[in-house]
Amino acid sequence: MKFRNFDELMAAVRGKTHRVVVPGANNEEVLTACRMGMENRLISGGILVGPKADVERTAAKAGLALGAFELIDMSDIPEMCNKAVDLVKAGAGDFLLKGLVDTKFYMKAVLRKEVGAVPEGGILSHYAVLELARYPKLFAMTDVAVVISPTLEQKVKIVENAVALTRALGVETPKVSAVCPVEKVNPKIPCTVDAEALVKMNREGRIKNCLIEGPYDVTITFSKKLAAEKGVTGQVPGETDIALLPDLASGNAMYKALAFFGEGMRSGMVLAGANMPVMLPSRTDSPRTKLNSIALACYLKAAK
Repeated sequence: MKFRNFDELMAAVRGKTHRVVVPGANNEEVLTACRMGMENRLISGGILVGPKADVERTAAKAGLALGAFELIDMSDIPEMCNKAVDLVKAGAGDFLLKGLVDTKFYMKAVLRKEVGAVPEGGILSHYAVLELARYPKLFAMTDVAVVISPTLEQKVKIVENAVALTRALGVETPKVSAVCPVEKVNPKIPCTVDAEALVKMNREGRIKNCLIEGPYDVTITFSKKLAAEKGVTGQVPGETDIALLPDLASGNAMYKALAFFGEGMRSGMVLAGANMPVMLPSRTDSPRTKLNSIALACYLKAAK
């Protein structure tokens, strides 16, 4: 990627005047992230949607001055989400950032047909960029929050979504690891069969602008040395730009385990496949993770 860590990403987008729209803004972590975004000159204000008294009280706790923000008093969560999406669609804000709202309502609001956020034939998927102390570069992980049990066809689209964003971040030909529990194709482990099919499609040119290898387990994915010990010699081990997880259960568990236990772990995340900027951090993610997500959205918006 064009930056080696989130500090370099932050420096690359500092000085922007973007406006953020937050449904469920009565959340201390997200308003702390907004304060940090203002302090780092990533955003210049925005629109906060939620119960007005709660939002004001939460903003005071977060140290966020509300002068640059418009408050919209709403308490119904689906209505908050719909309103926030409509505001971004209308150009009243640049980014959508999830606050204290359920992902299912947030996604439903984005997926409404009249919004037109998803191109014909496309799907939405979750795209997380991670920085770890024990891996030498930033890499992406997908999909850990949206597509529950992707079919092979959906995995193709998830890869295409991730490749498009990774290329926008400066990697001309992203290296993709199809992550599975084992490195050999086993009909009793369906994801290994899918991995073999994805590799074949990539070699035949049906999945473009990337290099896919697998099935690889996690150690092979991220360590050339451990891959060699297992007799695996490819271009992707230890050089992975995109880790394609087999399903939401494994992907979400891996992401949250890294977030909780990972040494020096930093992350930022957006929704891939949408034609409007949407950030999709977890409600439990730290303010710094939400700030990183804002920085990532700023960069991707400028790269379009």
